[in-house]
Amino acid sequence: MSQQNSQRVRQPISNTSKIYVAGHAGMVGSALSRRLRAGGYRNVITRSRAELDLLDQDAVRRFMRDVKPDYLFLAAAKVGGIQANDSFRADFIYENLVIEANIIQAAHDAGVGGLLFLGSSCIYPRECRQPIKEEYLLSGPLERTNEPYAVAKIAGIKLCEAFNHQYGTRYVSVMPTNLYGPNDNFDLASSHVIPALMRKFHEAKMAGAEYAVVWGTGTPRREFLHVDDLADACVFLMEHGFDAGMVNVGSGKDLTIRELAEAICAAVGFDGRLEFDAAKPDGTPRKLLDVSKLRALGWSAGITLADGLRTTYEWYLHNRADASPAA
Repeated sequence: MSQQNSQRVRQPISNTSKIYVAGHAGMVGSALSRRLRAGGYRNVITRSRAELDLLDQDAVRRFMRDVKPDYLFLAAAKVGGIQANDSFRADFIYENLVIEANIIQAAHDAGVGGLLFLGSSCIYPRECRQPIKEEYLLSGPLERTNEPYAVAKIAGIKLCEAFNHQYGTRYVSVMPTNLYGPNDNFDLASSHVIPALMRKFHEAKMAGAEYAVVWGTGTPRREFLHVDDLADACVFLMEHGFDAGMVNVGSGKDLTIRELAEAICAAVGFDGRLEFDAAKPDGTPRKLLDVSKLRALGWSAGITLADGLRTTYEWYLHNRADASPAA
């Protein structure tokens, strides 16, 4: 075994590096694959769920041993909105813990030089100071509705930190804010707020409805980032050899859920009224990431919310059926 704190050498990433994208069929993984190929990387490795079950430890170990990737983007995860997180709490904590543990351990055993773990901004405390700095992790209680998912993601961050400390690996974790974009999940029972409202407003428009219902009071504030911006930030970090642990990725701007709903109405072309169901949960009151660390490295988001919503709606219209989660 490697000695404690013995730094593992990481070769500079190049267009011939073997780059494994775990979870390539999902929204984040597909965006990473697009960005890598657009950047000239010719050896992007992917495996479907049928080809490689990430919950199977032996299968993951065999794959990593045989393929020996140079770099790894860990975007595979079980994800969902408030309703799905709160309804399937055991599934969310178990599957995410197993996937990340299997991959990170196998990557270490196979000598993977660079690993980037995708976390989530929901790891931060419910009543967190705003904007949220990386050092606020574990400074208070989590939001109850997505606590199992958040605990699993925190475990992944700490697993990367522990491997770095004990074995000299250079694994990093990125904490994206709320994401949206192509290949999102538009299922009303399990999706996040933007795709859920986009589909709901589209169906209301098609039905000629006079109004549409939005969960909660509309007062919580949220930050959103187009998934292509996230992919660009992740590749930027890998290309620049970032190895300083954990970094937030976001737009640095937030708005209320009411303002978001109105912006989605504009993108969809639904002109009915909005009714807010205050009996449904709001979730965390505000969640805005401090992205000064990433900006100091030279990266900032480039896709505006209006443009992102417009192109996401166009993607939905061309991919409905009804844009269920990718396999």
